[in-house]
Amino acid sequence: MQQEGPSTANIAAACALMGGVTGYFLGQAKSLGLFGGSAVSEPTLEKGEKEEDSDSSDEDNEEEDDTAPAEFPGHTEECKMVLVVRTDLGMTKGKIGAQCGHATLACYKHFLRHAPDSAILKRWERLGQAKVALQVKGEEELEILQAQAVSLGLVAHIIHDAGRTQIASGSATVLGIGPAPKGVIDQVTGHLKLL
Repeated sequence: MQQEGPSTANIAAACALMGGVTGYFLGQAKSLGLFGGSAVSEPTLEKGEKEEDSDSSDEDNEEEDDTAPAEFPGHTEECKMVLVVRTDLGMTKGKIGAQCGHATLACYKHFLRHAPDSAILKRWERLGQAKVALQVKGEEELEILQAQAVSLGLVAHIIHDAGRTQIASGSATVLGIGPAPKGVIDQVTGHLKLL
């Protein structure tokens, strides 16, 4: 009997579950003030201490975007985040879920650093932190989508794998966009298929 690979529905369910759990716990931590209340402060370094990347996530910190996200004053619809996953890498469901978690955190941390009191962020948190997993077939598509998103004032982070497990080090795996109003994000990703 030949065994079939993972179905698209299983992969999408795994991504949605991972993103939902991540979003839930981030929302709970924020509401408990674990991120320092409404203001996020950067840790200060002691004399002689070197700044070090303290987490082991696969985020690409080489091109740190320090721009504040746009607020989109004319858009009052529900906000969402999209996670655009490369299907050409052959990642397992678990790997996809982990990479989607990294993308969710990268986008969320961008808001906490640059616009912690953002109406967009608060609307997204209050209405369930909606996340949608979409697919593309290559790295070039991720880069084009990221450029389009940034040109509209959206937060957009591409995650590059650390190369510890299945994927070559530095491989672009997932693009996180948002959170932002659905209508704005759909201008960038509305043509993509669900994962």
